[in-house]
Amino acid sequence: MIAPIAPALRAAALALCLCTGLAPPAVAHDGHDHGDAAGAPPAAAAPRAASSTDALELVAIARNGRLTVYLDRVATNEPVTGAVVRAETPDGPAEAAPLPDGGYGLDAHWSERPGEHEVLFTVAADGGADVFPVTLVVPEAPAEPAGSGASAWAVGLAAAHDFERHLRDADPLPLAVGGGGFLLGIAATLLARRRRLVPAAALVALVLAMLLAPRAFAGEGHDHGGTAPKTMAFTGAGQDLARRRPDGSVFVPKPTQRVLAVRTVVTADGTLHRTVELPGRIVPDPSASGVVQSSVGGRLSTPESGIFPRLGTRVRKGEILAYVTPPVQAVDMSDMRQRQGELDQQIAILERRVERFRKLAPGGSVSQVQLEDAQAELKGLLDRRAALDSIRQQPEALKAPVDGVIAEASAVAGQMASPGVQVFQIVDPARLWVEALSFDAVAGGQDATARLADGRVLRLAFMGAGLADRSQAVPMHFAVQDAPPELRTGQFVTVLAGTDVQRTGLALPRTSVVRGGNGQSIVYEHTAPETFAPREVRVEPLDAARVLVVSGLAPGRRVVTQGAELLNQVR
Repeated sequence: MIAPIAPALRAAALALCLCTGLAPPAVAHDGHDHGDAAGAPPAAAAPRAASSTDALELVAIARNGRLTVYLDRVATNEPVTGAVVRAETPDGPAEAAPLPDGGYGLDAHWSERPGEHEVLFTVAADGGADVFPVTLVVPEAPAEPAGSGASAWAVGLAAAHDFERHLRDADPLPLAVGGGGFLLGIAATLLARRRRLVPAAALVALVLAMLLAPRAFAGEGHDHGGTAPKTMAFTGAGQDLARRRPDGSVFVPKPTQRVLAVRTVVTADGTLHRTVELPGRIVPDPSASGVVQSSVGGRLSTPESGIFPRLGTRVRKGEILAYVTPPVQAVDMSDMRQRQGELDQQIAILERRVERFRKLAPGGSVSQVQLEDAQAELKGLLDRRAALDSIRQQPEALKAPVDGVIAEASAVAGQMASPGVQVFQIVDPARLWVEALSFDAVAGGQDATARLADGRVLRLAFMGAGLADRSQAVPMHFAVQDAPPELRTGQFVTVLAGTDVQRTGLALPRTSVVRGGNGQSIVYEHTAPETFAPREVRVEPLDAARVLVVSGLAPGRRVVTQGAELLNQVR
């Protein structure tokens, strides 16, 4: 009789788990609490108050008995430093001291008392004084959650009352379901074992299942968690965090704005020239650059310093960069020796003639004119003989044609240089041009700007346009004004040249426009001292640093120009 008892008990335990409070919490009805939520709400911000004038805005934040004051300019959101901040507090007048982060701090023990506190700030800055009245609301201390300090007796008593309530509120249907499940488990076990005996232990489990079944099917308004509702309140010890609100706006505390260096600008309407984007690249100024080539073929050798000029070396006009020694073939050498012999013979004859004419000239046998002619002929032969020797021995000096920096160098000691092949290229980094290709008619009198791959902007001055097409495009030249020293020839740039077409709209820096989650262009409007709202806009390129807002934004709004990409990442 003991053999069927174990399977029956196992079946009873399975039915008990399916019908009682051991069942998963997923079967709970609406209004029940089965534990903590998937995502906790953001921590409450510290008590704060704000006030502003036409030029300045003030934010006061209370924390741990201290009051921190942040003072910024309304138009640009730049911190105001060097100001004198005085406050009329509930405990009397006080003066705020400057802080390392650009704010101002003062002791405010009164801020630890719950309630509304009226504070009047007087700020002296930029040669003027402004008054900022604020009301600081400090909430009540948070209530301690139930059960955190309760005794074991209270917990047990609450559990007993809960069990009694379940028994009282239970209806017949859950009892029948629980008992039926239990009986089905026992019947299945007995059929598998082919036994008819129902042990007493199974009957006891049946009674327990019928009594505890209502817990698994509690009605509306019941709580399965056994804990009291949680209370959210500011404790004063947390940290204010930037977060995105349900309406899409972003809350950014003033300390975080200082870290992110958020800056704004007030939008204004304007009439601006429409621009076109042209592909371009950096080229040297033809008047301030040059190439060094050999006029004859020969072998390269170093100058007197023994070192070829390296890339980036600054050179002066006329400085010797290298030597080219022309090779002499065997046939040429034979001809040169023959010619030298002829010149030596003629020189010897003329030397004897000049010597004889010099002796006869004083007696009048030879005129002075004949003597001078012989001396001139001798000098010419000597010069021809010296030039023939120099051809064999003296190399050609390669000199710098302009002042500048070595941009390209291909010289190697012992290398054979061909006539007309570039050995060095010299560029003046302060005088560079941009060559752009235009497929549309562009106004020649309009200056332009260029944008590099890293976002830097170059100011350009129009120099001229070609009359002959190059690959069905018109080449245009612009001079780079105030070229940075790290600019290199051959770099690709995007040239934005103005046209005669005028548009009316709002001009904003390109850094103000970011991409939203749906791919739409958005800007962030500074709607409150610590709140930024996204605004969908439609923009067109204006120049290398600005865009034209065609729609979606009204004038007179404060728009973020620096830090918009960081605000867009706040979640």
